[in-house]
Amino acid sequence: MELNHLIVLLILLGTMAAYVPVFMCLFFTAFLSFVFFTDLPVLLLAQTLFRSLDKFALVVVLFFILCGNIMTAGSIVEKLIKVANILVSWLPGGLGMAGVLACGLFGAISGSTVATVVALGGFMIPALLDNGYDEKYTLGLMTTSPNLGVIIPPSIGMILYSMISNVSLEGLFLTGFLPGVLIMGGVCVYSYLLHRKAEIVRMPVPTPGEVLGALKEGFWSLMLIVIIFGGIFSGVFTANEAAVVACVYAFIVEIFIHKSMKLGDVKKITVSSAVTSATLLIIVAGATCFGRYLTLESIPGKITEAVLSSIQSPIVFLLAMNVLLLMVGMFMDIISATLILGPVFLPMLGAFNIDPMHFGLIMTVNLAIGYCSPPMGVSLYITGAIANRNIIYVSKAVMPFMAIQIGVLLLITYLPDVVLWFPRLLGFIQ
Repeated sequence: MELNHLIVLLILLGTMAAYVPVFMCLFFTAFLSFVFFTDLPVLLLAQTLFRSLDKFALVVVLFFILCGNIMTAGSIVEKLIKVANILVSWLPGGLGMAGVLACGLFGAISGSTVATVVALGGFMIPALLDNGYDEKYTLGLMTTSPNLGVIIPPSIGMILYSMISNVSLEGLFLTGFLPGVLIMGGVCVYSYLLHRKAEIVRMPVPTPGEVLGALKEGFWSLMLIVIIFGGIFSGVFTANEAAVVACVYAFIVEIFIHKSMKLGDVKKITVSSAVTSATLLIIVAGATCFGRYLTLESIPGKITEAVLSSIQSPIVFLLAMNVLLLMVGMFMDIISATLILGPVFLPMLGAFNIDPMHFGLIMTVNLAIGYCSPPMGVSLYITGAIANRNIIYVSKAVMPFMAIQIGVLLLITYLPDVVLWFPRLLGFIQ
């Protein structure tokens, strides 16, 4: 590694260790790199900054953020939880199963892990504790299950990966369904085995009328999922258009059908979503500026040469990528990590005959697990704040659930055809 590259790396890691906001770390490092280690004008950095935001693909991210905020402010989340409850809460460990199913349903609309933790954690954690569930089980479940928000499509991480890799976004979305279902199934089996003899409150077995009543009450909420995926994969509209349609539909349902929101709330929710979107876009801009320096210095190519000279086996390469991405996920959000590391790793895939769509899924799942990986996973701190528990306690609580997710990660890593057959069947992979 050249001295200037080492200095740049130390500046980036040093600012992050000093708890400087990620976007400032990226901007500051990119600026110093351009000034001291290149002969290019700083104006090029400013042009990169503005051009990074002038991408139509980012529209889908912004509108899915708005859609998630509409759901959180209204009653769609509550209806989805009721549907999940009526389906499984009568089983041993059923309320825990309902929690992971609700995370999957919410994630299929919001596309964000943090939004899922905030929206469902505050509701499900007290409910589980009040019904006699162990606190460690409860915190572990509601810290890790929101990872489904970025694994089950639509996923913000997948959208950004598609933007930098030019793989089909619809095809990438299709790869996320199976890992999401496997994680939900694994957690449900674990919950059943753990609580089959436990003394906890269980709902009575629902009658067919009660099930139909819950489905009827949650019909408009469930239709939001149908509209998003049905519209995208039937070809009625693109992923970008689906995000806009989902927002309009959610507003109509909350204001005129559920009547849980007033017209006056629209402005407040829209402004709040704009602030969240602006935060995301600043990170995108910072990551793109830093990535521009890496590209100009041919750092991805140099890393590729170094990796290929020391690793020849695809199995070892994928294992190394998993370990590295799990570590990165502890310290960096999925947006920054995808935009910075994606261009670095993509040139290596051809040498190991790895499909870029398959690697996009691996990268997304790894970085999702990073949200709940100690010591820096952001979900650990959110759940700890909700339950008033320290980071050590929550870190111990997540271990069984992380083991399930890592098991699924290894499965999709080394059995690519399991996750690629669906996009291949629909023509997204030749």
